[in-house]
Amino acid sequence: MMLNTIQNAVMFPIHRAGWPFIALFAAVTIVLFFIAEPLGWLGVILTVWCALFFRDPDRMTPLGDKLVISPADGVVQMIDRAAPPPELEMGDEERTRIAVFMNVFNVHVNRTPVSGKVVKLAYRPGAFLDASLDKASTENERQSVRLKIAGVKSRSAKKNEIAVVQIAGLVARRILCDLTEGDTLTAGDRIGLIRFGSRVDVYLPEGCEPLVAVGQTAIAGETVIAEIGAEAPRDAQRR
Repeated sequence: MMLNTIQNAVMFPIHRAGWPFIALFAAVTIVLFFIAEPLGWLGVILTVWCALFFRDPDRMTPLGDKLVISPADGVVQMIDRAAPPPELEMGDEERTRIAVFMNVFNVHVNRTPVSGKVVKLAYRPGAFLDASLDKASTENERQSVRLKIAGVKSRSAKKNEIAVVQIAGLVARRILCDLTEGDTLTAGDRIGLIRFGSRVDVYLPEGCEPLVAVGQTAIAGETVIAEIGAEAPRDAQRR
């Protein structure tokens, strides 16, 4: 009953992984009101923030096999070249990498940047450095996803595969990935989330040009961050 009340009050969808935390925050808030009313109102603010953190809004995803969509809400922190995580077995050749940094106020539900098939999943434990640091890509805890892109006719893995890497941050202590190997995805589908604040890296295939700039705000499931080859249709569908 309490969870339904909170859902009705906040008026936006909440990811299922958030309900235990929201319930915990709400329970602590009740206790704080018994201790001191000002503490109780502080608890209310924190409970609302917790609900906002786990919000899971629908998004209008642009359609087109050649489009690469942002997997995360946040700021484009870095565009450089680097080899994908070795555990994905995609080789040592560098690819264009786009990193999107999420702060604690962004939506943290991550989405697949392209339509395709999950070829490999790999989790690697690690440190919890500030996700804005470059070395977070190699040293922090991460969950990596290797995708074969649908609609790309090339037989070369360098041209028809993309990597998505969820990276834990300074505050984040848990990466949730809802995928299994062999899953078939449509661009914009939800793939998981990271608690509480971190970043997602995308390693682009060969011949894929970035369409964003460092410092630009990206929206998961909506912002086109790159394009493979020629211009593609920009219709959209809700996901």
